[in-house]
Amino acid sequence: MFRGVRKTRGHVIHVESLADLDRRLASGATQLGGWRIHELDLSDRTEVLLSKGIAGATFLGCTFGPGEAERIGAAGGLVLPMLGTVPIDPYRSRLYTAEDLYDTPDYSDSYDAMAYSWSQTGRGQDDHLAATLHDHAIDDALATWRAPRRLAGVMGAHAAVRGDATYLEAAALGHDLGAHLTLATGGGPGAMEAVNLGARFARAPRQALDEAISMLAAVPSFQPSVDRWLRTAQQVLATAETANQSLGIPTWHYGHEPANVFATAIAKYVHNATREAILLEICDAGIVFLPGAGGTVQEIFQDACENYYADETSVAPMVLVGVEYWTETLPAWPLLRSLARGRPMEEHVHLVSTVTDAVALLSDR
Repeated sequence: MFRGVRKTRGHVIHVESLADLDRRLASGATQLGGWRIHELDLSDRTEVLLSKGIAGATFLGCTFGPGEAERIGAAGGLVLPMLGTVPIDPYRSRLYTAEDLYDTPDYSDSYDAMAYSWSQTGRGQDDHLAATLHDHAIDDALATWRAPRRLAGVMGAHAAVRGDATYLEAAALGHDLGAHLTLATGGGPGAMEAVNLGARFARAPRQALDEAISMLAAVPSFQPSVDRWLRTAQQVLATAETANQSLGIPTWHYGHEPANVFATAIAKYVHNATREAILLEICDAGIVFLPGAGGTVQEIFQDACENYYADETSVAPMVLVGVEYWTETLPAWPLLRSLARGRPMEEHVHLVSTVTDAVALLSDR
């Protein structure tokens, strides 16, 4: 079974300004198949476009003169219109950053808050289409971002509070494993934030991470104030001299839990089912499962299902941290071990005592 997001056929070129379009056309481009032209006013460039081979080119939210969109379509171009007043960009060409999501001083006015509100209330045809196109665009952007990287995932403990024992362990895991692999989390608060924080500081001395956690602990949770939670994190970001890469994959389905700011790339989805599948599929270097509740148990067995049916070359390691937790508190380990017995995945499932053990297992591969 293939682990990874859908591969795009051919070479995709994103064109997001008229200057870039004119430069490419002037350089001698004759076949525009695979081009994705974003939200440009093309009303005075239709003739030059039609003089090229535009079959397979996509025009995303572009403006044309009367009858010109139909001519583009007849020549083989795909014209997708702007969709009403939806607050998200359904044709986005790159992953988000924290600055993109939190673009205003007050969270309630931010892109993230507006998108969350819309995702909970938008029920029109344009809304559904925008959500689907947006998540498809994020799929493509994520495929490009992850292509040169090996990713290890970390799941569990979204309810951890800044500075508590679980948070500290997750941050240590992010710091130590992030020095060897690119880490991916669900992108939210709690242990997810801690892992992305640790990964962000993976090139820095451990003391710098400890100081960052001390600063964050002054505002332990995003409740009752998302603004205070964000401001403290943004202050910590200002102290980071380097920005080691990591990924967050949150969803507006759980938008009441805001995305953390420490992931350097954020693949935020509207649909949670898409997000859950992608998060597990892209972690080709394995996944660490910290103690968690229902969501973490679901992720364990969703990942186990992929590994169960995978051939030996496609199995990715699964590492459960916490012997007592996974054998007694929530005894997922006995079932997982039984499921793996006799399958190619058997030697790739592990139960360890500490995050240090988990780092040792995955960093050696």
